[in-house]
Amino acid sequence: MRPGAASRGSAERALTSVAAGAAYGGDAAEGHDREARERQARDGDGGEPADAPRLWHVTLSVSGAKAPLQEVRRGLEQLAHDHPFLLTSRYAQDHAEIRYWEEARDLHDAAAVALRLWGEHRQSAQLPPWEIVGLEVIDRDTYHHRIAEGYGPLPATPVGVHPF
Repeated sequence: MRPGAASRGSAERALTSVAAGAAYGGDAAEGHDREARERQARDGDGGEPADAPRLWHVTLSVSGAKAPLQEVRRGLEQLAHDHPFLLTSRYAQDHAEIRYWEEARDLHDAAAVALRLWGEHRQSAQLPPWEIVGLEVIDRDTYHHRIAEGYGPLPATPVGVHPF
């Protein structure tokens, strides 16, 4: 087991984000204060509040034991129905990749939701008992910058559930 990794039988812990305050000390607190001032200056009085939800592009990769393709497809289609922001899913007998937009306050919140997505929908969508093996969460500007520069995943077209 990796250091710091919880065993499968342990109780599930909630994830929260905590801002470093003055008690954290030194340069980190000054950097946090500077970031807050820069964000306030950027947002200005007419902008959105600093804690307003933003859009995050999520790519979630899962894998595990082989499962019948028809069952994997049906489960991913049900997941798309249950989670309306799902853009596209690609799948094979032993792995899948799910891409979607998530609205969240910050990256921590978007990642926490993404990490719960597969497990929370495993029974309702009858998804294979696979584990999450990869997660990428990027903000909308980064996503569009990557696309414009020719990097990163192509835009999710066609939308839907497709084999690899």
